[in-house]
Amino acid sequence: MRLPLTLVIALFCYESVLALKPAKRHYSTHDYYVLEHDPHAGASLDECTGALGVEIVEQAGELRNHWLVRAAKPSSELNKRGADRVLQALEDLRARATSGSFWSRFEHAHHPRRIVSSVKHLSRQDLRQRVKRAPPPIRPGDDGDGAETSQAFAARMGFEDPEFGKQWHLINDESPHHMMNVTGLWEMGITGRGVITALVDDGLDYNSDDLAANFYAYGSYDFNDHVDLPTPTLFDDHHGTRCAGQIAAVKNDVCGVGIAYDSQVAGVRILSGPISDIDEAASLNYDYQNTSIYSCSWGPPDDGRSMEGPGYLIKKAMVNGVQNGRDGKGSVFVFASGNGGRSGDQCNFDGYTNSIFSVTVAAVDYKGLHPDYSEACAANMIVAYSSGSGNHITTTDVGKDKCAHSHGGTSAAAPNAAGVFALALGVRPDLSWRDIQHLCVQTGQQINPDDPDWEQTAAGRPFSYKYGYGVLNGYEFVQAAQDWQPVKSQTYINLPTVQIANGTMDLFQSASGGEPIVPGGVSSALTVTQEMLQENNFEKLEHITVTVWITHTRRGDVQVELVSPNGIKSVLAARRPSDNANTGLPGWTFMTVKHWDENPVGDWSIRVSDEGKEYDSGTFLGWTMTLWGSVIDENGEFKVYDVPLIDTILPPTPEDGDDSATSTIAPPSGTTSKIIPKPTEHLPPDHGDAEGEAHSPAFPGGQQGTPVDDAASPAETSSANSATATPTADEGWFSDLSNLVSNQMWFFVAIGAVVLFGLGAGLFFWRRSVRRRENYTSLPAGDDVAMSSIRVTGRRGMPRTKELYDAFGELSDDEDADEETELRPGARSPRVEFHSGFLDDNPSTAGLTTPRYKDEPDTPQHEREPGSPASAASGSGSGDGSWEHASETR
Repeated sequence: MRLPLTLVIALFCYESVLALKPAKRHYSTHDYYVLEHDPHAGASLDECTGALGVEIVEQAGELRNHWLVRAAKPSSELNKRGADRVLQALEDLRARATSGSFWSRFEHAHHPRRIVSSVKHLSRQDLRQRVKRAPPPIRPGDDGDGAETSQAFAARMGFEDPEFGKQWHLINDESPHHMMNVTGLWEMGITGRGVITALVDDGLDYNSDDLAANFYAYGSYDFNDHVDLPTPTLFDDHHGTRCAGQIAAVKNDVCGVGIAYDSQVAGVRILSGPISDIDEAASLNYDYQNTSIYSCSWGPPDDGRSMEGPGYLIKKAMVNGVQNGRDGKGSVFVFASGNGGRSGDQCNFDGYTNSIFSVTVAAVDYKGLHPDYSEACAANMIVAYSSGSGNHITTTDVGKDKCAHSHGGTSAAAPNAAGVFALALGVRPDLSWRDIQHLCVQTGQQINPDDPDWEQTAAGRPFSYKYGYGVLNGYEFVQAAQDWQPVKSQTYINLPTVQIANGTMDLFQSASGGEPIVPGGVSSALTVTQEMLQENNFEKLEHITVTVWITHTRRGDVQVELVSPNGIKSVLAARRPSDNANTGLPGWTFMTVKHWDENPVGDWSIRVSDEGKEYDSGTFLGWTMTLWGSVIDENGEFKVYDVPLIDTILPPTPEDGDDSATSTIAPPSGTTSKIIPKPTEHLPPDHGDAEGEAHSPAFPGGQQGTPVDDAASPAETSSANSATATPTADEGWFSDLSNLVSNQMWFFVAIGAVVLFGLGAGLFFWRRSVRRRENYTSLPAGDDVAMSSIRVTGRRGMPRTKELYDAFGELSDDEDADEETELRPGARSPRVEFHSGFLDDNPSTAGLTTPRYKDEPDTPQHEREPGSPASAASGSGSGDGSWEHASETR
């Protein structure tokens, strides 16, 4: 039977329509890939899919020779290993195909070459959230009119969490314009699904009904007890659980809900006991291919007198995380700025928050005010909501269905920010760690615009030492992330190191040279040229780090500021009243984000000043600066940062100036382990009740155009008191001598000191000559003594010659002798014993009544009897043998 031609055409058209209809996807059971096949390379499509272990689903849209293929998801155990089986199969085939071994000539190597040459492209297909271009949700006004209450929202969205109404940081019924603003994202289905955040803290209650469903066990570990699960065991091991609840508490009928309530959280326990640097380093890289965010609410003590940064291994771990974590997109490190505001602490003295690899988060309270515990500094990037003005953060706690109602501090601000980042990475998993930082700078919203701490940057953005670039707005951040173009690769420029008046410092902080810090301060300058930027493939500026070498008898008096060619001033160090350390700033590195996107070409100047106290003083030895930013050309040459082994020596070692150089010595270390105190140890007990402020600058006198030290005007800090990288021809060892002479008071003081010194020296030498003449006539006339008759015996009765040589050196009058010098004119002569002041300058001891002569003992220090006079004398002047260790912990 012959069918009509029209019916045949209709049937073919119908089949074509069916062929174009996409097959139903089953992402819960299968992984999907797109395979581009080259039919002319030798292997058929069936051979390629068979070798890779996939099945064909359909052609990939209208693209010729592109096929959608799939493979069943591996078991949970295989999935934990992180490697993709299909992509790994192709890599294995490539390795076999390119093998240069003898066996590669045989047939079993020919087959892989055919497959590899036929698969032009293979990529895994991951789901991404796309957002409708619909009008945004109604934004509440300053008066709160039209804002939906937490009760109404819960009823509309089906939220049954009983404490949701108390979570004002999610919906603020009293001040609707002060909240994390994420509910609009939830309504669009953006809840953080697929993103993992690790709480590097004191453990995590993974049995909690609020966290169990979102707990990521594979990325969890206890570095304190070295067991697999981060179980809170101490009575105060509740901080990590509370922070985890802020991020990922599930939507249920227990307590409250997290900002990214469909994301996962891991627990990495390090805060419940001593921990070594290598364990801390490992904790910051734990499962770093799958874990996206590391929330860290800890650091050095927030007491206003500590200064500590990560050690070499920990720096290496952080650099490894941002360069290699998440398949090269980089781990996102979120650090709380610190709770030492009441103690005058600043986050620039914390090497974790002071790092370019961290997003430093400070706090504002539910009224939008700055709580006095929140630390200010030039490294603050953003602020997030936390306790203050009568409110705390409500979140999950350790225990069955238990809630916390007293959580707060910058420790709570950091996980609130981490929750927002999880929402953004849920829709844009391709964002790098630097993209997250750029989005913070771009979308931070100015709060309390009348606060005098706000200043305008060269890029036209408001910046505050208290608020950074503003408060983090979840909705605005994620919306901006949708269309964000990833930034180019990172590069950096190390500027030349400036030695002020030949200042030096060795590995043990022994210093020489330098310029005394005088009233008005000491200034220096470095120049950045356009040619330098071009030569280093440097396009846009991001962070700036400044390393200084400063000695001072009271570190808390030192003030450091950096001024850009455009007149933008960064206060790197302000006065810290509680810091009495006498170690100064020995190669300490400050960081500022205040110059983001600024044109760096021109002269950069630094000024170091102090309080000008008579009894405390210091010296500016040297400094250097590093510019961090993005490259001009991704295909051009640029430097990739590596952590130097030693970076505190002035002038720098070859390793610091040459990235290709290596060093075989390690810096000294005082301890092999340390205790990181609980994040809330220095948090004021009334942190939730204390009223905030929005009326005072963080560093009075530190605004642009105003000297940090009010003791002098800008004119007094001119070139007369400055040291530059290119000194003028008439500068010598005493470049400021002309200033000293021009000041009559200092001139006469100096002349008087010289005269007094001369008189004292003359009197000393006159008395010395008189005493020696008296000593030399202390023997009766005519009693000649042959030098050969002098025999020296030690404790063991062994003759020695060293003491006779040492007898003509300088001796201490108050040191006891432990040896005897015997004078024997003949074998039968009576024994004559010389006094301890033999050949000494003191005539009062010239008699022969003192039986012993003191010299250096030959008994080693460790063999002396405890409590012996010699032992006591040897310890004088050495103190307790201690020096301030740079790694004092929080």
